[in-house]
Amino acid sequence: MNIIGVDEVGRGSIAGPVITCAVLLPKGRRISGLTDSKELSARQREALAPQIFTCALAIGYGRADVTEIDRANILHATMRAMERAVASISDKDASVLVDGNCVPEGLRDRAKAIIRGDKSIVAISAASVLAKLARDNEMAGLAVVYPGYGFEKNAGYPTRAHCEALRNLGVTPVHRRSFSPVRKLLEVK
Repeated sequence: MNIIGVDEVGRGSIAGPVITCAVLLPKGRRISGLTDSKELSARQREALAPQIFTCALAIGYGRADVTEIDRANILHATMRAMERAVASISDKDASVLVDGNCVPEGLRDRAKAIIRGDKSIVAISAASVLAKLARDNEMAGLAVVYPGYGFEKNAGYPTRAHCEALRNLGVTPVHRRSFSPVRKLLEVK
Protein backbone atom coordinates (compact mmCIF):
# COMPACT_ATOMS: atom_id res chain seq x y z
CA MET A 1 0.00 0.00 0.00
CA ASN A 2 1.23 3.50 -0.82
CA ILE A 3 1.77 6.06 1.92
CA ILE A 4 0.74 9.70 2.11
CA GLY A 5 2.99 11.63 4.45
CA VAL A 6 1.66 14.90 5.88
CA ASP A 7 3.45 17.72 7.67
CA GLU A 8 3.04 21.43 8.36
CA VAL A 9 5.23 24.48 8.61
CA GLY A 10 4.51 27.73 10.40
CA ARG A 11 2.58 26.81 13.53
CA GLY A 12 4.89 28.78 15.82
CA SER A 13 5.14 31.80 13.57
CA ILE A 14 3.47 35.09 14.49
CA ALA A 15 2.94 36.10 10.87
CA GLY A 16 1.87 34.42 7.66
CA PRO A 17 -0.07 31.27 6.90
CA VAL A 18 0.37 27.69 8.00
CA ILE A 19 1.33 25.61 4.98
CA THR A 20 0.78 21.87 4.88
CA CYS A 21 1.92 19.33 2.36
CA ALA A 22 0.86 15.76 1.60
CA VAL A 23 3.20 13.56 -0.41
CA LEU A 24 2.12 10.22 -1.85
CA LEU A 25 5.10 7.90 -2.24
CA PRO A 26 5.23 4.28 -3.30
CA LYS A 27 5.69 1.94 -0.34
CA GLY A 28 9.36 1.34 0.40
CA ARG A 29 10.61 4.37 -1.53
CA ARG A 30 13.80 5.96 -0.17
CA ILE A 31 15.34 9.35 -0.96
CA SER A 32 18.95 9.74 0.12
CA GLY A 33 19.63 12.59 2.55
CA LEU A 34 15.97 13.20 3.35
CA THR A 35 15.05 14.06 6.94
CA ASP A 36 13.11 16.65 8.91
CA SER A 37 13.26 19.97 7.03
CA LYS A 38 14.40 21.78 10.18
CA GLU A 39 17.61 19.75 10.13
CA LEU A 40 18.41 20.63 6.52
CA SER A 41 19.87 23.83 5.14
CA ALA A 42 17.95 25.83 2.55
CA ARG A 43 20.40 24.56 -0.09
CA GLN A 44 19.83 20.94 0.95
CA ARG A 45 16.04 21.36 0.84
CA GLU A 46 16.25 22.91 -2.62
CA ALA A 47 18.46 20.04 -3.81
CA LEU A 48 16.04 17.42 -2.45
CA ALA A 49 12.90 18.98 -3.94
CA PRO A 50 13.45 17.75 -7.54
CA GLN A 51 14.05 14.22 -6.23
CA ILE A 52 10.83 14.38 -4.24
CA PHE A 53 8.87 15.67 -7.24
CA THR A 54 10.31 12.86 -9.39
CA CYS A 55 9.56 10.09 -6.88
CA ALA A 56 6.16 11.26 -5.68
CA LEU A 57 3.02 9.78 -7.20
CA ALA A 58 1.12 12.90 -6.07
CA ILE A 59 1.68 16.05 -4.03
CA GLY A 60 -0.96 18.21 -2.41
CA TYR A 61 -0.78 21.46 -0.48
CA GLY A 62 -3.10 22.97 2.09
CA ARG A 63 -3.02 26.27 3.85
CA ALA A 64 -4.68 28.26 6.56
CA ASP A 65 -4.34 32.01 6.33
CA VAL A 66 -4.04 34.45 9.22
CA THR A 67 -7.80 35.10 9.38
CA GLU A 68 -8.57 31.40 9.76
CA ILE A 69 -5.78 30.94 12.31
CA ASP A 70 -7.05 33.85 14.44
CA ARG A 71 -10.66 32.69 14.15
CA ALA A 72 -10.26 28.94 14.71
CA ASN A 73 -6.95 28.79 16.66
CA ILE A 74 -3.68 27.45 15.32
CA LEU A 75 -4.31 23.76 16.01
CA HIS A 76 -7.72 23.65 14.32
CA ALA A 77 -6.51 25.74 11.38
CA THR A 78 -3.51 23.42 10.92
CA MET A 79 -5.70 20.31 11.04
CA ARG A 80 -8.02 21.78 8.38
CA ALA A 81 -5.04 22.67 6.19
CA MET A 82 -3.80 19.08 6.50
CA GLU A 83 -7.22 17.78 5.46
CA ARG A 84 -7.11 20.06 2.40
CA ALA A 85 -3.65 18.79 1.41
CA VAL A 86 -4.73 15.14 1.64
CA ALA A 87 -8.05 15.82 -0.13
CA SER A 88 -6.14 17.08 -3.17
CA ILE A 89 -4.61 13.61 -3.66
CA SER A 90 -6.90 11.23 -5.50
CA ASP A 91 -5.59 7.96 -4.00
CA LYS A 92 -8.23 7.31 -1.33
CA ASP A 93 -6.78 3.89 -0.43
CA ALA A 94 -3.34 5.11 0.58
CA SER A 95 -2.47 5.03 4.22
CA VAL A 96 -2.03 8.53 5.73
CA LEU A 97 0.73 9.23 8.24
CA VAL A 98 0.72 12.63 9.94
CA ASP A 99 3.70 14.12 11.74
CA GLY A 100 2.93 14.85 15.39
CA ASN A 101 0.49 13.58 17.96
CA CYS A 102 -2.84 14.65 16.38
CA VAL A 103 -4.84 13.37 13.45
CA PRO A 104 -7.21 15.78 11.72
CA GLU A 105 -10.86 14.95 12.47
CA GLY A 106 -11.68 14.43 8.79
CA LEU A 107 -8.88 11.86 8.44
CA ARG A 108 -9.48 9.80 11.60
CA ASP A 109 -10.68 6.75 9.67
CA ARG A 110 -7.53 6.48 7.55
CA ALA A 111 -4.69 8.31 9.29
CA LYS A 112 -2.23 7.70 12.08
CA ALA A 113 -0.16 10.29 13.97
CA ILE A 114 3.57 9.60 14.19
CA ILE A 115 5.53 11.60 16.74
CA ARG A 116 8.77 12.78 15.08
CA GLY A 117 7.57 11.17 11.87
CA ASP A 118 9.40 13.84 9.90
CA LYS A 119 12.64 12.13 10.96
CA SER A 120 11.60 8.51 10.46
CA ILE A 121 8.99 8.28 7.68
CA VAL A 122 10.21 9.16 4.18
CA ALA A 123 6.83 10.44 2.95
CA ILE A 124 6.48 12.72 5.99
CA SER A 125 10.06 14.00 5.57
CA ALA A 126 9.29 14.75 1.93
CA ALA A 127 6.14 16.64 2.95
CA SER A 128 8.15 18.54 5.56
CA VAL A 129 10.70 19.68 2.97
CA LEU A 130 8.12 20.75 0.38
CA ALA A 131 5.95 22.57 2.95
CA LYS A 132 9.01 24.43 4.24
CA LEU A 133 10.08 25.46 0.73
CA ALA A 134 6.57 26.64 -0.14
CA ARG A 135 6.18 28.67 3.05
CA ASP A 136 9.67 30.18 2.89
CA ASN A 137 8.97 31.31 -0.67
CA GLU A 138 5.66 32.84 0.37
CA MET A 139 7.25 34.63 3.31
CA ALA A 140 10.00 36.00 1.02
CA GLY A 141 7.22 37.43 -1.15
CA LEU A 142 5.57 38.98 1.90
CA ALA A 143 8.93 40.57 2.80
CA VAL A 144 8.66 42.60 -0.42
CA VAL A 145 5.11 43.71 0.40
CA TYR A 146 5.91 44.41 4.07
CA PRO A 147 9.59 45.47 4.21
CA GLY A 148 11.41 45.89 7.48
CA TYR A 149 10.08 42.83 9.32
CA GLY A 150 12.70 40.43 7.96
CA PHE A 151 10.19 37.84 6.75
CA GLU A 152 12.73 36.65 4.17
CA LYS A 153 15.03 35.66 7.07
CA ASN A 154 12.74 34.89 10.01
CA ALA A 155 9.79 33.43 8.04
CA GLY A 156 7.48 35.24 10.43
CA TYR A 157 8.82 33.61 13.58
CA PRO A 158 9.19 35.84 16.66
CA THR A 159 12.91 36.56 16.51
CA ARG A 160 14.26 39.49 18.48
CA ALA A 161 14.62 41.56 15.28
CA HIS A 162 11.09 40.70 14.13
CA CYS A 163 9.56 41.66 17.49
CA GLU A 164 11.53 44.92 17.48
CA ALA A 165 10.27 45.69 13.95
CA LEU A 166 6.73 44.85 15.08
CA ARG A 167 7.02 47.41 17.90
CA ASN A 168 8.54 50.05 15.60
CA LEU A 169 6.55 49.50 12.41
CA GLY A 170 3.28 48.17 13.79
CA VAL A 171 1.08 45.20 13.00
CA THR A 172 0.52 44.20 9.36
CA PRO A 173 -2.47 42.33 7.91
CA VAL A 174 -0.33 39.16 7.84
CA HIS A 175 0.40 39.18 11.58
CA ARG A 176 -1.58 36.77 13.75
CA ARG A 177 -3.52 38.95 16.14
CA SER A 178 -4.35 36.05 18.45
CA PHE A 179 -0.67 35.30 19.10
CA SER A 180 0.80 36.78 22.28
CA PRO A 181 3.47 39.20 20.95
CA VAL A 182 1.03 40.70 18.46
CA ARG A 183 -1.98 40.69 20.82
CA LYS A 184 0.03 42.39 23.58
CA LEU A 185 1.16 45.11 21.21
CA LEU A 186 -2.42 45.70 20.06
CA GLU A 187 -3.66 45.85 23.68
CA VAL A 188 -1.19 48.67 24.45
CA LYS A 189 -2.52 50.86 21.63
